[in-house]
Amino acid sequence: MSFASAEMHADPKRAFGLPPLCVDLDGTLILSDLLLESLLLLIKRNPFYLLLVPFWLMRGRAVLKAEVAARVALDPQELPYDKEFISWLESERSAGRTLWLCTASNELLARRVASHLGIFYGVLASDRNVNLAGSAKAMLLAKRFGDGGFDYCGNERRDIEIWRRARGAIIVHGSRRLKLEVARHTAVLRTFPRRVNTLQAIVRSVRPHQWAKNALILVPLLTAHRLGEPAALVAGLLATVVFCLCASSVYIANDLLDLAVDRAHPRKSKRPFAAGDISLLTGFTLAPSLLCAAMIIAAFLPTRFQLVLITYYALTVAYSFVLKRVALIDAITLAGLYTLRIIAGSAAVGTSPSFWLLSFSVFLFLSLAFVKRFAELDALRRQQRLRAAGRDYEIPDLPLLQSLGIAAGYLSVVLLALYVHSPEVEGLYRRPEMIWIICVLMLYWISRVWMKTQRGQMHDDPVVFALRDRVSLLIGLATVIAVVLAI
Repeated sequence: MSFASAEMHADPKRAFGLPPLCVDLDGTLILSDLLLESLLLLIKRNPFYLLLVPFWLMRGRAVLKAEVAARVALDPQELPYDKEFISWLESERSAGRTLWLCTASNELLARRVASHLGIFYGVLASDRNVNLAGSAKAMLLAKRFGDGGFDYCGNERRDIEIWRRARGAIIVHGSRRLKLEVARHTAVLRTFPRRVNTLQAIVRSVRPHQWAKNALILVPLLTAHRLGEPAALVAGLLATVVFCLCASSVYIANDLLDLAVDRAHPRKSKRPFAAGDISLLTGFTLAPSLLCAAMIIAAFLPTRFQLVLITYYALTVAYSFVLKRVALIDAITLAGLYTLRIIAGSAAVGTSPSFWLLSFSVFLFLSLAFVKRFAELDALRRQQRLRAAGRDYEIPDLPLLQSLGIAAGYLSVVLLALYVHSPEVEGLYRRPEMIWIICVLMLYWISRVWMKTQRGQMHDDPVVFALRDRVSLLIGLATVIAVVLAI
């Protein structure tokens, strides 16, 4: 086990007469878990390491932690610390307290955290042989400081074994029930309550506002004029629900894999997992649960839809691990994921996707993908940063992204205009000339989106912008009216 600088000089507690303050790390000092943080780094580096995890775990949690820690380069600056709690620790240290970092995390990672903060006198942590948690930690602290000879800062029920042997308890992020239970064993000296609504944070993590994208699944029903068919409408709605669940699963998995990148981003750093508002373990549970629910519902839809869903999920996984870090390929992939929703809608109701609809979608969503990248990069330029973290773009790429995005957007309008004079229109619309109104609306909207982006007024997610922008909503309503009039 690690004792850090414990033998380098006399224990300060002797001079000040204060008991040492022992501080837990996971869920207490940081709003996260070092094992899960490091495991995610390992998976992102090479997903095949997942195959080794069960074998490491069979040899014990201590071995698992040591094997993972030895293979990752975790940056302690990127971790979500509880700033209020650390400020209190610093004041205790200034008052003469000896601070010890006492954690079940591996000693390699614990030392990095202690070195980064610079407030701890020593470190007690797990090594390859001992998992320093629960009773093992309680025994070590009692042996080192004596029963009742230390105060302990913790956050969960298994810390009660330690609090039983401590002089006093500092409960960090614990529940009211935990406080009452700890009070039966020792004095509760101070509490640091959790100020985040966990349920609200979980809802934010699934990004319900992004479900608006899945309305694209119903577009084939609209363009084929089959909204009035109950069976087709039910199938389309079920397919929409499936994609909402699947997409939320992907968003959570993507957030878990992108913790470091998100924490370096001014807006994404507020996402629930990056900010530590909900535990990583919740994400590990929620992502596969949502995916399983999506697959169960998809079983009631046609096989062709199921194949499209599998393709969509495989492409999102490839995007999360590799494609998002390749310039231009990432934007093309995003456009493809949007278009796959339309293909999925066609598969769910048993229609063939229109060439015109697919072509229009590819270019329109490619333009929006470039809007997204331009807005992110432009925000970094305003912060005087040279390149995007985790992305293969640099500030000099801004003019090129703008040119490509505007060209793709205008191409989508050209395709829509050509569609007005295609043979397919005559059989579907009584007044096809009304679709020209949509061309004008789209031309204005795309131009306006890029003008907002150029001015730095664009949200880095154009879907969020469209949902919040009054003009965009009015254009969407006018587009629906034009389609109805054309029919």
